[in-house]
Amino acid sequence: ALTLSSQRRVGCVTPGNAVSPWDIALCATGTAVACENALVLAVLFYTPSLRAPMFLLIGSLALADLLAGLGLVVNFTVQYLLQPPNAAVALSAAGLLLTAFSASVCSLLAITIDRYLSLYNALTYHTERTLSFTCAMLLLMWLLCLGVGLLPLLGWNCLRDQATCSVLRPVTKDNAAVLAVTFLLLFALMLQLYLQICRIAFRHAQQIAVQHQFIATAQATSTRKGLSTLSFILGTFALCWIPFAIYSLVADSSYPAVYTYSLALPATCNSLINPVIYAFRNPDIQKSLWLACCGCIPFTFSSRPRTSSDV
Repeated sequence: ALTLSSQRRVGCVTPGNAVSPWDIALCATGTAVACENALVLAVLFYTPSLRAPMFLLIGSLALADLLAGLGLVVNFTVQYLLQPPNAAVALSAAGLLLTAFSASVCSLLAITIDRYLSLYNALTYHTERTLSFTCAMLLLMWLLCLGVGLLPLLGWNCLRDQATCSVLRPVTKDNAAVLAVTFLLLFALMLQLYLQICRIAFRHAQQIAVQHQFIATAQATSTRKGLSTLSFILGTFALCWIPFAIYSLVADSSYPAVYTYSLALPATCNSLINPVIYAFRNPDIQKSLWLACCGCIPFTFSSRPRTSSDV
């Protein structure tokens, strides 16, 4: 969804052109995404206790999704409101979207790796995953995503040869294929890591059940809840992104715009769902939200133990 109309030449929208309802929907989604993730960042920033590596990863995801939402709004503004048209500004808007969505996917992968290591190396996790190490890894990740976002401005675009355009205009078909294949490989890695997480969680549950048979039923319930949570995370991510990635791999700019819009909108909605899955479900963030909104914490949070479903 690097541009909001795969059938419209970048920078060639005239004031008389009607505004597409799909573009309005994407702009509205971008506004909601930006507001929701700004709330997550505000909670993380103003709560000193939320400084663990895990919360840095959640903050990185929220920042990426915030930029993605702003990018959708900026793209709409450039497409319909900027007069006269400016190709450099349009390429910059596309680069912002490319950077933001790349950082969002990479942040999701980083969270998955972090969750896997927290179970696989449970005894040494807190000593190995220091704050400075996490910051350094996130910095490298963002620099890499920024480099990807700069590619359209550095000449990796199809403005001079419209026949080479992909549905990710102004990205060329070859570059879009590389992005799509890279995304599918990252998803395969995430899937493998979550399968390993499930195996470790089941093994831990069996060990606890053997040692404390009287809590075996409760532990089995917790494990099933954790498995359903992981299934929901992967299922949501796959439903939002996989169809658009496959479509970007096989289609080009000659395909009807409605196909691109109908697949790009669910992909952008993933940034709307991410705060619910990764931030608002977290008990510590929930406490901070309750304190900020109501000035109190519900009693249910005070004694709630962390289980495998929180992983």
